[in-house]
Amino acid sequence: MPLDSLRSPGTQVETDPASAREKAGPGLRSRGRVIVERVWPEIDGGRFPIKRSCGEAVTVSADIFADGHDLLAGVVKYRRVPAGRPSPGDPRSAEPAPRPSAQAGRTDVGRVLSDPPDPAWHEVRLIARDNDRWEGTFTVTAPGDYEYTVEAWVDRFGSWLKGLVAKADAGQDVSSELLEGAEIVQQAAAQAGPSSLGENLRLVEIADMLRGASPQVARVWAAKDPSLRALMDARPDRTASTTYDRTLICRVDTVRATFGAWYEMFPRSVTSDPSRSGTFREAESRLSDIAAMGFDIVYLPPVHPIGETHRKGRNNALAAGAGDPGSPWAIGSAAGGHTAIEPGLGTLDDFDRFVRLANRLGMDVALDIAFQASPDHPWVREHPGWFRHRPDGSIKYAENPPKKYQDIYPIDFESAEWESLWNALKDVFLFWIGHGVRTFRVDNPHTKSFRFWEWVIAEIRCDHPDTIFLAEAFTRPTVMRYLAKAGFNQSYTYFTWRNSAHELRDYLNELTKTELQEYMRPNFFANTPDILHEYLQTGGRAAFEVRLILAATLAASYGIYSGFELCENEPVKKGSEEYLDSEKYQIKPRDWNQADSLRELIARVNAIRRQQPALQQNATLSFYQADNPNLVWFGKWHPAGRVLVVANTDPHWTQQGWVQVPIWEMGIGARERYVVEDLLDGAKYAWRGEWNFVKLDPSERVAHILVVRPSARSGTP
Repeated sequence: MPLDSLRSPGTQVETDPASAREKAGPGLRSRGRVIVERVWPEIDGGRFPIKRSCGEAVTVSADIFADGHDLLAGVVKYRRVPAGRPSPGDPRSAEPAPRPSAQAGRTDVGRVLSDPPDPAWHEVRLIARDNDRWEGTFTVTAPGDYEYTVEAWVDRFGSWLKGLVAKADAGQDVSSELLEGAEIVQQAAAQAGPSSLGENLRLVEIADMLRGASPQVARVWAAKDPSLRALMDARPDRTASTTYDRTLICRVDTVRATFGAWYEMFPRSVTSDPSRSGTFREAESRLSDIAAMGFDIVYLPPVHPIGETHRKGRNNALAAGAGDPGSPWAIGSAAGGHTAIEPGLGTLDDFDRFVRLANRLGMDVALDIAFQASPDHPWVREHPGWFRHRPDGSIKYAENPPKKYQDIYPIDFESAEWESLWNALKDVFLFWIGHGVRTFRVDNPHTKSFRFWEWVIAEIRCDHPDTIFLAEAFTRPTVMRYLAKAGFNQSYTYFTWRNSAHELRDYLNELTKTELQEYMRPNFFANTPDILHEYLQTGGRAAFEVRLILAATLAASYGIYSGFELCENEPVKKGSEEYLDSEKYQIKPRDWNQADSLRELIARVNAIRRQQPALQQNATLSFYQADNPNLVWFGKWHPAGRVLVVANTDPHWTQQGWVQVPIWEMGIGARERYVVEDLLDGAKYAWRGEWNFVKLDPSERVAHILVVRPSARSGTP
């Protein structure tokens, strides 16, 4: 299939005759007087979908106005798109028919999806806000895609009634106006369906009343009857309505795409003998401890065979020593490639057993997908055209100057054989989905084709809409944003490098108060095998505590890399963010029963997250004032309750000050006494009014996670 046969993601698919009519331009006359513009949320003119998880609300707003002074009305229209149906902006929509595939069950790049659209639109009424802005809200309930748009019209009955009342109140004769109203009501009765027969008869009676011989005041009162307005609102005249000129998409995921606690572990390090790799059977022993700490996802680095050629040694040494296991990201050997298991870890059956046990403990398994190959990968021999060659015929290894990765060959997404390559990479995802994995952390997606990600994620979602893709892309903001638009459900962020109170406020406001909130879901990893920030290197135990609490409460999804609970903080050298004796290059057994482990704090924080729905989303995050710049003070709200968090971002010194409690949002009086409880340890504090004092000594506590206990409020003295 030639590249130009892929339809541009910017092309819109018309799903409504009204949309086609409006987009035809000024040459087509229309009676529609209403203008609908600036619909929100809409990402890049509707090219990309917004994102929600099951149970979340979508609030749609638009500027809606018309000539003259008539009243207007409108609705948000929405419907769930049947599984497999191409969405507007989906590059699959215009692809040619698939060619037969030699591999059973495989779907080719040219897949066609032809399920008919669901004709059943649901509607919610728009509510007028300020300055011609209207909004309406609907809730998404199932994974997949939802369409939504806005339709508005002149409210003929409402406009008539407004004029009638104004004239009647001024003592004017409204006999003509009553006849006009009778005609409007009569038409509504005629347009209603047979299922509304009783209501239709009622409307006919009211129409007769309006044009009858009763006193004018009685007929005006009949017109003002709220029950008539309800009947007419249910039967608006929409023959000259205006529908927004495009249908927008909301991509809906499972709750885990928004909320979850991740734990990254290397199974090979779960061994009593550091001279050999631990197996999946041995790694099972860690699962109950990880579950006890309250994690939802166990994330594994690549589990595939590791290459021998140019294998890296300890601390990223260019030459491996005897017995060095190499980097799991140097994928492929004589034992296989991306759909094989590293022999030192066991077998595919052992992996399946590991996944089943994790599931029984209430956890999902996430797998690292790194689309690159060691020089020993079978693809290098079987598909040399999938790699970029130098003029001398050799394959160019990966580089990020001054870093060199001689043990890794990048894949050439611009290869002349790109179709077979793309399908093979998609098959990697499908293979592991077939083995119980629905969550993938994708390594360095910003170094691979954006168009590939748009295509492959959309393809996978057709049959597996519950699949989650996390983009590990610590790169430029525009690139991170595009990957989120292209389909990644979650994104790594700059959280690791945002450590002061003002840095956190600025960054979180960017993530939650701009258009990013509509499509980019942050996952706050406090550390990774690649990133040991200076804050953790120098801040001691208190630094680990505060970063844990901030990651877990600022973001609905967060994660830690194993060793965090042991406060591992020694860099390979000063000024580096690499760990000394990095687990990426060696087997690293640990004593998980150390007395100073953070596992109890981690378990408590994760329990709080599960108990408090406010912490399971990001949309309601708000920062409040504190008079000490080292204190970060914020809250999240949910109908089930509000959580307030104050943390000392200085891990070395006691910080104290006054924080402004948002009592204006909580229904608490200016001088009212109330009690706040710290969910971390159950301590209770008597507070009063708006400003209250906090003191955080890093040697004792670094933060409070607070709730107001309504039963303890004593009222204004």
